[in-house]
Amino acid sequence: MKDWKPTANIRALRLRAELYALVRRFFAERKVLEVETPVLSSAGNTDPNIESFALQFDGARSAGEATRWLRTSPEFPLKRLLAAGVGDCYELGRVFRNGEAGKRHNPDFTMLEWYRVGFDHHQLMDETAELIKAALALAGRRATVRDTSFRQLYQDSFGLDVFTAPEEDLRSPLGVYGIDPAGLTRDDWLDLLMTHLIQPTIPSNRILLVYDYPASQCALARIREGEPPVAERFEAFLGPLELANGYHELKDPGLQRQRFESDLARRRERNAALPALDERLLASLGKLPDCAGVALGMDRLMMALLGTDRIADVLAFPFDRA
Repeated sequence: MKDWKPTANIRALRLRAELYALVRRFFAERKVLEVETPVLSSAGNTDPNIESFALQFDGARSAGEATRWLRTSPEFPLKRLLAAGVGDCYELGRVFRNGEAGKRHNPDFTMLEWYRVGFDHHQLMDETAELIKAALALAGRRATVRDTSFRQLYQDSFGLDVFTAPEEDLRSPLGVYGIDPAGLTRDDWLDLLMTHLIQPTIPSNRILLVYDYPASQCALARIREGEPPVAERFEAFLGPLELANGYHELKDPGLQRQRFESDLARRRERNAALPALDERLLASLGKLPDCAGVALGMDRLMMALLGTDRIADVLAFPFDRA
């Protein structure tokens, strides 16, 4: 075997260690508690766009369900801790997503996820920008910050009101790519506009914060009623790289169950795996404090710090060398 060597150089490995130390200082100064939660769970992620790894436990049945899912995020157990009264908390650890391998993706990667009690998505958005700026300083870099609503971003970029424009108007700017429209929804076209036309134009020294997404893209966020209603979530970009996704967290267990069931219905249509619902999470949501949470991809942040578009450059051993 000739591919035994790491793909990241020593500078990248040292910068990662410095970044992790910075993260821990950042949260220690803010009295946000570091915690650890299970990597294997009896429940999986129902999101139709994320695939989990499933494993079989061969021990005694009394230990619990035999089918276990590698976590795609520590979100559910972190919320159970919040519901139990732990207060502001974060976890820095490995997560796993099946099928996600390529130039910018690795099936196992490092995620930083944290929750702030009493915050809404705007307050957490500002804190996320502070952390990204502190990380950039490690590499001797600075960035400007721009925040904009989802609606305003698409208006500025395409002259479209994405909440009212017909779907064919959303498709039109993407015509040059010859995308097969079969099976694509309105939200899919909005995502393609972002990934193909907006993200590539974000300057490398710009932190772009986009908030108040269409209600159809709420995931685990609250929906704020209005004309139109919007999901109280945000995404953070550094240059063309999407780094973070955050929510003003939904606390209604009945509504969250409806969203999970809707996810499973879409997965059935696609003949995808049907993970068990996280009943422990649903049981805890009624006690969840008012809070906001965000997940940030550390490997993506490392890529931005080093100015590379190859995730292999920031990993000691990517999937094909693991």
